[in-house]
Amino acid sequence: MADQTPPESNFTEEYDIITDEDIAEIRDALEGGRLDEAASKILESLEDLENAQLDIAVTGESGSGKSSFVNAIRGLQDDDEGAAATGVVETTMEPTPYPHPKHPNVTMWDLPGIGTSEFQSHAYLERVGFSRYDFFILIASERFRANHAQLAREIQKMGKRFYFVRSKVDADLDAARRRRPASYSEQGVLTQIRDDCCRRLLAEGVASPTVFLLSSWELGSYDFLALEETLEKELPAHKRHAFLLALPNLSLSILQRKKEAMQRQIWKLAAISCGVAAVPIPGLSVVCDVTILVKTLSEYRQTFGLDDESLCKLAEKVGKPVEDIKEAIKSPLVKEISRDLVLKLLTKAGGGALMFIEYLASTVPVFGSMAAGGISFGTTYYMLRSFLDEVARDAHNVLIKAFETDV
Repeated sequence: MADQTPPESNFTEEYDIITDEDIAEIRDALEGGRLDEAASKILESLEDLENAQLDIAVTGESGSGKSSFVNAIRGLQDDDEGAAATGVVETTMEPTPYPHPKHPNVTMWDLPGIGTSEFQSHAYLERVGFSRYDFFILIASERFRANHAQLAREIQKMGKRFYFVRSKVDADLDAARRRRPASYSEQGVLTQIRDDCCRRLLAEGVASPTVFLLSSWELGSYDFLALEETLEKELPAHKRHAFLLALPNLSLSILQRKKEAMQRQIWKLAAISCGVAAVPIPGLSVVCDVTILVKTLSEYRQTFGLDDESLCKLAEKVGKPVEDIKEAIKSPLVKEISRDLVLKLLTKAGGGALMFIEYLASTVPVFGSMAAGGISFGTTYYMLRSFLDEVARDAHNVLIKAFETDV
């Protein structure tokens, strides 16, 4: 790992998911020597973030691809264990929860279809338990109809957000290519689909509709990143964090935003590690809880899809041997997370920690109050930050290797 101080700009946003009041209480506890109290407050903030529940409702007409979308957004194929049942006829009769396989606090809800002539939006929302969902995805595979618009207006009236998704655009593109191979233009077809969707929604009384074009088979293509960025921007901070970490690693921009989200929590993890359960590390001027650090490094590896299960699924998806995918992992550090690895990384981090502590104390206010933790806090923070950089870099390499392009 390179011994370098990370850019200052990354530290000025460390408090996006913690209140000014909490920061003041933590600083007061540290300055008063009440380290247990400070650690407890920081741990509470971390647990609130880790346990933030996000419930996403997905609805639309039968056969529109609701269930395939629920699977794709959780990184699953339709025939994977735990996948939502799919079919050309309606297979969802009641709201069905599908927790994310690695982030169970994020749940996709596959709702019953809305394609009946007797559809009544208010009764439907009562039936599916409207209040439990953070937002709604309204899916159509062909045209948005009166039922979609009626439901959108009712959701809006009740104070929740909704997003229109036009699914299966890959099939539309294939059909257009076969019909008019000489004049085929992918962008032209997509524009035509989007304009038609918006025109129909406007005709049904939906003001200024935005429609995202997607394919569950090629989730990272078309408008998925625009949808992801919109959701991320409009969610509350703690739910935004949960949503982002649960996203499949489909693009370099998603990897970068995951890295930034995890960077913002490192100071809390370092503080907790050097807090209540900290013990001296033989041979090092560091007092910390190695168990917390082992758990954190393992979570970094899993979030970036570098664990064996994730790599095997990626290899299967792109049709390549998993050994070829693993060749893109340059760092030997991510292959096995253990206590010995943590001690090795702490030893290596010690060289840059002193300079790092001075830097942190001068740029991030609460760190100036952590003199008692001093070298332990600085070393732990530096180690976590450096490891995160390596994991993110390897995830970047794996994605490019898998898809043979800068996705």
